[in-house]
Amino acid sequence: MVRIRLRRTGAKNNPAYRIVVADVRAPRDGDFIEILGHYLPTRQPHVIEINEEKARDWIRKGAQPSDTAASLLRQKGILNAQNKLSQPGDAVETPAAPPVAAAPVQPVVAPVETVATPVEAVATPVEAVATPVEAVATPVEAVATPVETADVAVEPSAEPVETAV
Repeated sequence: MVRIRLRRTGAKNNPAYRIVVADVRAPRDGDFIEILGHYLPTRQPHVIEINEEKARDWIRKGAQPSDTAASLLRQKGILNAQNKLSQPGDAVETPAAPPVAAAPVQPVVAPVETVATPVEAVATPVEAVATPVEAVATPVEAVATPVETADVAVEPSAEPVETAV
């Protein structure tokens, strides 16, 4: 018995298939009689190329398509819904995805109760935000302490330092 089926080709994680006519006893990727086309499922939209004349000829001779091959032949309009040969002029278009209409943009309106008015924003007490002056260290206290570096104490001096230019 002869079947129309898919033969896997392509790389790992990137399948591509040949649509072939093969003996039922042959392994999936083994011997085949004739190539009818190819199928690339990873492309968007899927690529299905089938030689319609050869496919019709093999089906008339008695070749039975596998489930997947029959699905692809139906998409190309070669077979009808009952897996019988369709008339050559009765090509069925592949159902395209319906166009997605953009939803109308509506402004977001917040409830009136949750919106703060400028008067409420100004009404916050300043005392709660300000930090006490006593907590801030004065610069004089920070500079007045001696700095020790490599066992050498350096005292700050009030005299100006002259530099040679």
